[in-house]
Amino acid sequence: MAAHWQALLFLAVVFAAVSLASATQWMVGDGGGWRAQFNKTGWADGKTFRVGDTLMFMYPAGNHTVIQVDKEDFAACNVETNSKLGAWYSGNDVVPLNKPGKMWFFCSVEGHCNNGMKLVINVVGDGAAPAPAPVEPASPPSSAPAMGYTVGGAVAVAGAVLASVLAF
Repeated sequence: MAAHWQALLFLAVVFAAVSLASATQWMVGDGGGWRAQFNKTGWADGKTFRVGDTLMFMYPAGNHTVIQVDKEDFAACNVETNSKLGAWYSGNDVVPLNKPGKMWFFCSVEGHCNNGMKLVINVVGDGAAPAPAPVEPASPPSSAPAMGYTVGGAVAVAGAVLASVLAF
């Protein structure tokens, strides 16, 4: 009977891992990070952002910020906005994508937004078409780490362990 409960507990862990398998951590700007004239890079082009993913904004703390605003304040680069939906300042900021829809971000340091340090993404919810693999930059620096990744490998390992348990 104990083995039965252990197998059920293991299956619960596997199903939890499967739900994580679709989550992607996106390093905004890839190896270049969150930087001036960011909007001119086309970084978000061709990427599918999903509920459960996260955006990682990396930049020298004190040099930039990440402010989430509405569409109108984004278009106007309104840094004096009262409609801030989020604000991050650490230089190592992780923003969860927890609902579908458009999200608008910019740097609130004077002149940075008007100089193109802004990002708009569309987050899709459940039931959307499968996400393509994250797109690597055409010629990343040799020291650049992988920028978009999933935890699908953990699911493969969990599946192999599950097969072993069921065969036992």
